[in-house]
Amino acid sequence: MDADGIDLRHHGDAEAADGLVDFAVNVRAGTPPAWLAERIRRSLEDLAAYPDPREARRAVAARHGRPPREVLLTAGAAEAFVLLARALRPRRAVVVHPQFTEPEAALRAAGHAVDRVILDGDFTFDPTRVPADADLVVIGNPTNPTSVLHPAADIAALTRPGRTVVVDEAFMDCVPGEGESLAAARLPGLVVLRSLTKTWGLAGLRAGYLLAEPSLVAALAEAQPLWAVSTPALVAVAACCEPAALAEADAWAREMSAERDRFAAELARRGLTPVPGARASFLCVHAVDARELRERLRAAGFAVRRGDTFPGLGPQWLRIAVRDRATDDALLEALDDLRR
Repeated sequence: MDADGIDLRHHGDAEAADGLVDFAVNVRAGTPPAWLAERIRRSLEDLAAYPDPREARRAVAARHGRPPREVLLTAGAAEAFVLLARALRPRRAVVVHPQFTEPEAALRAAGHAVDRVILDGDFTFDPTRVPADADLVVIGNPTNPTSVLHPAADIAALTRPGRTVVVDEAFMDCVPGEGESLAAARLPGLVVLRSLTKTWGLAGLRAGYLLAEPSLVAALAEAQPLWAVSTPALVAVAACCEPAALAEADAWAREMSAERDRFAAELARRGLTPVPGARASFLCVHAVDARELRERLRAAGFAVRRGDTFPGLGPQWLRIAVRDRATDDALLEALDDLRR
């Protein structure tokens, strides 16, 4: 709990429960795909040996056109936030909100004071709002929970010697072509975090990585426990960097994007106002009766994510994951029933 009484450790999995149709967790349904699950199963034959990250590191480096020394494999993106909070000593840390709350929670847990830049309106980002003396800036792109995709140039404009800029790109593979990604950019102090959780359905495996300058990667590796990433997770990371996997992810992103836009229009017709220009696999929607509506949907068998645990949002906001058309239509029908 932060000083404002906001529970920064509240996440979508707390909303889901057995028997509820899950629109609260932003993990792609029906995953991992069979080919990936089989690769992970085969990796269990090697559990007697300590994990060897070299192949996975090379695969990530090749995917993003960087040398392996600029890659750190992590137990999901969440571990990366903890490592950054432990290894860095910022004089002024700034987190751009609304966004995933774990970066701020990790910084506070490590004893750092945190300032917030709160975006409002359509939640677009203006880099001039970040204080000039901030030496650590954290921003999501596309941002959880707003689903807004910021121009890469606006985030790159934050970088300068003596400042660390952390970009959480956990949902970037939801964007066809990943046009605003900074994963291949080699800018001073830039740290890019990626996750396999969302697109590949590997939340329980804990697989992710970060990209940064070699000196920072080395410092973070020193703060990381030995063998932090398991052999099955390493196998998954390497597999998901293969060309066929990247093509599969991009095809899914295109299909999901079309369904998301349809779903957003249908929600708007029912009095829920999505943040415009959504680009990730979820919608952030405003509704005057959001708190009551969430409880009524829960009673009807559907879980959606409350918005008031994100700094910068409040009780009139909900986050709703995008599923397949039939599942999305079931939620729309439930809304129709509740509105009658």
